[in-house]
Amino acid sequence: MQFFSGINRNVALLAVCQALMMTTTSAIIVSAALIGHALAEDKALATVPVAFQFIATMLTAIPASLYMRRVGRRIGFVTGALIGVAGAAIATAAIVIASFWLFALGIALIGSLHAFGQFFRFAAADTAGPDMRSRAISLVLAGGVVAAFAGPNLARFTKDFFDPVAFAGTFAAIVLIYLAMGLVASLLTIPPMSAADKSGPQRPLTQILGQGKCFVAILGAVTGYTVMTFLMTVTPLAMEDCGFAFGDSASVIQWHIVGMFLPSFFTGHLVARFGATNIMIAGGLLQTLCLAINLAGIEYLNFVSALVLLGVGWNFLFIGSTTLLTECYRPSEMAKTQGFNDFCIWGCVGAGALLSGASIHHFGWAMVNTVAIPAIVVVLIAVVWLKFDLARHRAAA
Repeated sequence: MQFFSGINRNVALLAVCQALMMTTTSAIIVSAALIGHALAEDKALATVPVAFQFIATMLTAIPASLYMRRVGRRIGFVTGALIGVAGAAIATAAIVIASFWLFALGIALIGSLHAFGQFFRFAAADTAGPDMRSRAISLVLAGGVVAAFAGPNLARFTKDFFDPVAFAGTFAAIVLIYLAMGLVASLLTIPPMSAADKSGPQRPLTQILGQGKCFVAILGAVTGYTVMTFLMTVTPLAMEDCGFAFGDSASVIQWHIVGMFLPSFFTGHLVARFGATNIMIAGGLLQTLCLAINLAGIEYLNFVSALVLLGVGWNFLFIGSTTLLTECYRPSEMAKTQGFNDFCIWGCVGAGALLSGASIHHFGWAMVNTVAIPAIVVVLIAVVWLKFDLARHRAAA
């Protein structure tokens, strides 16, 4: 009860911001590769705009973290929303004039917004305190459940708003959503970091990363997010190649996003009960099962069931990894550690999105799934090692 009475307002506002951001994200997932495919002369470049989004998130992650350390979370999130407004407006204009690289620029600016938005979960964790971090992270990510239904339907219903220019209406609507997100973020009352926390002792980043727990936390988040993006980004293209309609791929992405965020209502409780490492192992196994289902066939049931498992696996890996990471740094080290974590995540995610388009174009859907297997095996080995290492240290203590 103390958890909800103490921080419910900020967590609720952060969950709304997450829901609005992920609504646009899911709309972009459904449409961006198709737009890129239509605008690009070389069809292998279809996922370049999506890759630009993730690369921009990577490049902005550390500056965004340091900026919010200086000005506070509220101003930082509002700043990010305004950057998103500019990006969505540029993307809308690019679609109207059929400019592939201008569209990529607009999507890149949206990626910069996402660098700010990825700190919604950390803001919730910082507000909640040590005992409730996993639950606060989960509750904020649960805001993405709204996006599962709102995002694909947003793309579906606004796709032909400026007919015959497909999807220009979608990005025009995204402009309005980012304005709403900025307004909600302006209502946050998260206190700025105290002078004592800012000036507290700081270890070198290499020393923080040298902790086994920190290394595995970053590896788990990076792998879970990269594998998910690698598959998710090109699923609409794979389904189009298999003869499915746009509505079918939008539906698959919708249920994928349900899988990503619906478990957030209870993942925090699972982490608190069973431990972050056990939940991360479960996440890795679920993503492995996703790959097996995708390799087993190309029916609609294969696509939808695999993408749901992919989303649930990401949820377990991401929340488990984020919870682990919050145990690895002091308040004075928070900005640089969180920023480096997201820098690693989005750098690898951007590379995955970039390579996925070329991979499916040149090698096909089966190869896209096959090359993801070693990454999952590596993270499972690392998490199992950490699990037994932590148990050994507890026994020694």
